[in-house]
Amino acid sequence: MSATAWVVVVVLVAVGLWAVAVYNRLVQLRNRIANAFGQIDVQLKRRYDLIPNLVEVARGYLAHEAATLEAVIKARSQAQGAAAAVRAAPQSASAMGALAAAEGVLGGSLGRLMVVAESYPELKADATMQSLSEEITSTENRLGFARQAYNDQALEFNDAAAQFPDLIVARLLGFAPAPMLASTQSDEERAAPRVKF
Repeated sequence: MSATAWVVVVVLVAVGLWAVAVYNRLVQLRNRIANAFGQIDVQLKRRYDLIPNLVEVARGYLAHEAATLEAVIKARSQAQGAAAAVRAAPQSASAMGALAAAEGVLGGSLGRLMVVAESYPELKADATMQSLSEEITSTENRLGFARQAYNDQALEFNDAAAQFPDLIVARLLGFAPAPMLASTQSDEERAAPRVKF
């Protein structure tokens, strides 16, 4: 074998090893994104589990506010469906957008429930309502941290997949950019539900 042939073989082997290393790194980063969404999903499930209890406690005091209570339950159901769609397709930007929209509606509904609850002193004084409100506030804080961790992982993946020369491997092997979790657009939706009792 000639020296030129050896050089070609060495270059091809080096390029192949580089491509394998890039592929493995991109897979590792994609798995970190899935793990980060798993942490969000845990907190979402916790919140979804708390909401029916909150509504039931409020229902006893807010009999004539049935529309507000039903809006919360409906928003919860839609958000659960959107979260399931993201679990099924975590790299789907449309599924992530639908989850963000559903979560925005749920946050708005919870916020309206809390505003209505503010005008009922006996509801505010209810120990179960206070406990549930504190748990929901704690869960919202955890969700915020989990969303930030997810966005950090998505950014790291997107940066790695978009930088030359790694983007060659990413495009050839179909690594799509990871969707980022964006906050809702309106200032009202951006405000966390106020739950103080």
